[in-house]
Amino acid sequence: MSKIFWDRLLILEDLDREIKKIAKTQEEREEIWQLIDEIIHHKAMGCILDYLPRHHHEEFLEMFHKSPHDEDLIFGYLKEKINQNIEEILKEQLGSLAFELLGEVKLSKK
Repeated sequence: MSKIFWDRLLILEDLDREIKKIAKTQEEREEIWQLIDEIIHHKAMGCILDYLPRHHHEEFLEMFHKSPHDEDLIFGYLKEKINQNIEEILKEQLGSLAFELLGEVKLSKK
């Protein structure tokens, strides 16, 4: 998992514990986490692009690709361009997603 600017908004310890229970090998655990990372990435980017005015999308995506880890830069930019608290929106959306993923992982154990 590489560091992304929204990482601090996520709490994934419960999910990690459940994955460790179901994954038989390190390779399997890494595959599951890769899928989860992709799901989280798509959810976060979709949420941001939904709130960010379309004419800022390209600029935001360029900034993200250059410095995906730079919280101050990216959240600063988003706060300037979006008239809502995007950190809180992301925290809520990603928290709901993490809860949903936890439920899916628990279901897979049965």
